[in-house]
Amino acid sequence: MSLSTTKNDSSSSSEVHIPAEIDWHMLDKSKFFFLGAALFSGVSAALYPMVVLKTRQQCSSAQYSCLNMSCAIMRYEGFRGFYKGFGTSLMGTIPARALYMASLEVTKSNVGTALIDHGFSDTTATAIANAAAGVTSAMAAQLVWTPIDVVSQRLMVQGCNSTTNTKNIVTNLNSESYRNGFDAFRKILCADGPRGFYRGFGISILTYAPSNAVWWTSYSMVHRLIWGTFGSYIGKKNEGNLVNRGCDFRPDSKTMVAVQCLSAVMASGVSAIVTMPFDTIKTRLQVLDSEENGRRKPLTFVQTVKNLVNEGGLHACYRGLGPRWVSMSMSATTMITTYEFLKRMSTKSN
Repeated sequence: MSLSTTKNDSSSSSEVHIPAEIDWHMLDKSKFFFLGAALFSGVSAALYPMVVLKTRQQCSSAQYSCLNMSCAIMRYEGFRGFYKGFGTSLMGTIPARALYMASLEVTKSNVGTALIDHGFSDTTATAIANAAAGVTSAMAAQLVWTPIDVVSQRLMVQGCNSTTNTKNIVTNLNSESYRNGFDAFRKILCADGPRGFYRGFGISILTYAPSNAVWWTSYSMVHRLIWGTFGSYIGKKNEGNLVNRGCDFRPDSKTMVAVQCLSAVMASGVSAIVTMPFDTIKTRLQVLDSEENGRRKPLTFVQTVKNLVNEGGLHACYRGLGPRWVSMSMSATTMITTYEFLKRMSTKSN
């Protein structure tokens, strides 16, 4: 793809040439999925502590800063506390990512091609195709990811068994205790049946489908805007230079990565702010229970919203926004650079 800047003076123009988009049919699928599983497992491991912090902040009945929560986890549980439920999460990451990537690429390629065939401009077709791909990929991934999310988040919020009389912010997040992922799976199945693994599935779709649509649309638009601005800057810079008039600019790999990272961070900020209340409600539905006549019962959507209103209203819905924004930004920057690298590594030789 090339982005060009045209000046009023036709003798002065410049082009920014960036590598062409790699479509689904250009990929070696076996290499794509194998390398993707390895690369994204590493990314998940690096970012998991931020997910634990966000989940605990969302499920806590009071407001605690990231620093206080981190210190409490380190003091009572040690470094391992930041990786509770990681094994279970990793088991679900591979199939969920495979479904996500396949749905994303197939939808983006097919919808984009169809829209261009119907006369839409390249910019409009790209924006719509990215939004559609974000929705379908999120819905496909949640079929696998929601049960894994329910189990792993139950393990994340388990505090230490300290009996100190000080106010311990890592305890009493959930009354149930689990030894590991298999024990959590067994207890959830016995208590709630198969439906227990899809608690919050509807709100998960309401969270991740628009979140992905907003993110991919924002990313594609910001990405084009940055390169377009860069092209205009190069054109103005060369306008009075007779030697460089009409020159082409080909960015190196560092410039490409920098633009991708900046686009990802900006898209993550928009997506996090828009969908944060849904994510908080989803996490609480999946993790917390109510107690009635001595028996545990899943919280309903209405109960969850009422609890949040009583705890601080809209402000309570944005608990964990900092870790979520950081986590989404870091995940997005590593994901998009890894994803682009993965696609180029998996391109068919011909």
